[in-house]
Amino acid sequence: MEYSAMLEKIKSQYDSKIPFSIYSLPDSDTITCYFQIKNEIMEGNCFLEQDMLFAPFDSEKPLYCIPANKAEVVSIPFPKNSITQQEVSIDEKEEDLIKHLKLVKAARDAIKNKKANKIVVSRKKDIVIQPLDFSILLNRLFNLFSNTYRYLWYHPDTGLWCGATPETLVKTEGLSFTTMALAGTQKVNSKRPPDWTSKEITEQQYVTDAITTSLQRVTSVVKISKTYTQLAGSLAHLRTDISGVLKNGKATLATISNALHPTPAVCGTPTKFAKSFIAFNEGYDREFYTGFTGPINPGSGDSQLFVNLRCLKIEETTATLYVGGGITIDSEPEKEWEETKNKMQTMLQVLQPFL
Repeated sequence: MEYSAMLEKIKSQYDSKIPFSIYSLPDSDTITCYFQIKNEIMEGNCFLEQDMLFAPFDSEKPLYCIPANKAEVVSIPFPKNSITQQEVSIDEKEEDLIKHLKLVKAARDAIKNKKANKIVVSRKKDIVIQPLDFSILLNRLFNLFSNTYRYLWYHPDTGLWCGATPETLVKTEGLSFTTMALAGTQKVNSKRPPDWTSKEITEQQYVTDAITTSLQRVTSVVKISKTYTQLAGSLAHLRTDISGVLKNGKATLATISNALHPTPAVCGTPTKFAKSFIAFNEGYDREFYTGFTGPINPGSGDSQLFVNLRCLKIEETTATLYVGGGITIDSEPEKEWEETKNKMQTMLQVLQPFL
């Protein structure tokens, strides 16, 4: 399939309300497409066969998949274009600022009262956009942030989503697996490396500790790397790699995903309290933001799932962007607001021609 034919196929599927997914793995110049053949809802366990998976933040809600045996699956190179990353300015409402500052303070108060160590709070932003052109959207999505997992997903039940996420939930190769603890955010400064604060270092350590504890139930070996800086577009994060071997016969991709999700990087710790705080205080449904997505192949044992960060949902001429941040006892509400604005730049730069 040629790239131009792929674009026509995307528009045809979208207009006909037939599910499809397009993705590219980090540092890859290849796009893989899953075009579902019939407009039908796929039921059953999505973890049992090769498919594209799209899961919500709330694990009590249904996840979606496009099985390879019910789809046309093609991989093609995408045209490389050099696009300069430029900051995009948008208007922020005073009421949104006040609401988010109040949310951050409430999370920090809960932490001060020793109910949690970390709580991840988020917000959404609706932006009016020009009519969608998939050619322009994909050109920017796949060329601006090549070191992230980039995807476009459509299902009539979920709507149209796209994202460029830096965070792996889990990657499996046979019985071996890798995951990561990703936390802390700073804008990239070309003149100097990030100067990580004690708040950011502590926040990242909470994530690392919680993930390794969760994995002990399903793994026989866990190795933890030194923490280092990872760049993702115009942002830098603290990252620790975690790897191990699944307990043969006991662990599957589903069990390890359930053990990890939601990670402290998108929810908090302890998980139960953080989830209840989010449900009671955020005031909106995250839907698939901070869920996970990616290609899985249980037969070969080779699968990659990514946390759905830096993403947006498009409905007609409205794009909804989702951003958040981890709150600890040392969090400063105004800085947390600025962090969400910085994170929003990823998808704003993708949308720039439509604004």
